[in-house]
Amino acid sequence: MASRIPDGAGIGLRLPHLSEVVATRPDVGWLEIHPENFLANAHAMELLTELSKTYPVSVHTVGISVGSASGIDRLHVKRLRKLVDRIDPFFVSGHLAWSTFGVEYLNDLLPLPLNTETLSLVVRNINEVQDTLGRCYLVENPSSYIGFSSTTMGEAEFLSELVVRTGCRLLCDVSNAYVSARNMAYDPYHYIDSFLADAIAEVHLGGYTPEGNLLIDTHAAPIADPAWDLFEYAVRRFGLKPTLIEWDNEIPSLVTLVNEAARAEAIASGALQPEEYRAGAS
Repeated sequence: MASRIPDGAGIGLRLPHLSEVVATRPDVGWLEIHPENFLANAHAMELLTELSKTYPVSVHTVGISVGSASGIDRLHVKRLRKLVDRIDPFFVSGHLAWSTFGVEYLNDLLPLPLNTETLSLVVRNINEVQDTLGRCYLVENPSSYIGFSSTTMGEAEFLSELVVRTGCRLLCDVSNAYVSARNMAYDPYHYIDSFLADAIAEVHLGGYTPEGNLLIDTHAAPIADPAWDLFEYAVRRFGLKPTLIEWDNEIPSLVTLVNEAARAEAIASGALQPEEYRAGAS
C-alpha cells in the first residue's frame, strides 16, 4: 500500500540539493524524484531511503516510454519495482510520450499521434507497467510543439480513454497545458475543463522558455504568471491535489524552490475561497 497522499505543494529532489535537504529538512509537503537518478547511485539511494521516512515521496519516471511501439523496457520497470517497494511512494507517474526504440534510448520525450492504434498500444504498455509495479500509474499530459495528420482524438479524450481502459490516473501538468495551448493555438482553460476531473491525482508546475514563436517546456525558469493563473483555475476545477514545483535545468537555490512551493499553496488556498471573498481580497 502506498504512503499517505499529501494535498500541499512539494519540490523536486534533484541530486544537487540532496545533501542540503538531508541536512536542513526544508518545510515542504513532499518530495518528487526521478528514479533514474537514484537506481545506479547507491549513496543517493541511501539518503533517499532516509528522507522517505520523513517526507511523502512521489516517483516520476522519465524512462518508461509507454508510447513505444517496441514495448516497455521490462528490466527497467523491474528495477523500478524494487525502488518502489523500498521507499513506498504515494504515486508513480510518467509521460504520455515515447523515448525508446528496441534497445535504443533517446534522451527526449517524443510526441505521439493520438488515434485508436496509438491508444491500443499505450493501453497495452500501461497495463504491463501497472501489473509489474503492483499499483496504479499516473500519466502526464505532454507539452506539444507539432501536430500529426493521423491524429483523430483530442488529447483530453485520449487520456480519459486511458483511464477507462487501464484504471490508471492522470497527472495534470498545468504548465504543459499552457505551453501546448499557446503553441497549438487553442484555449488552455477549455483544455482544463475537458479533463476527466475525477481522474486527476497530481499537478505539476514548471517554467517555460520563449523560443521564436514557441514556448519550450525547459523547466529552467520561474513559473510564469499565465501558468499561475491557469493553476488557480485548475484548483477550482480539480480541488486540492499534490502540486509539484518542477525545476530540472539551471536549478536555483533550495530556498527558491521552497518559496515557489509556498506560493503554490497560497494560490491554491485562495482559489478555494468563496468568490465574494476572492473579489474583496483582490
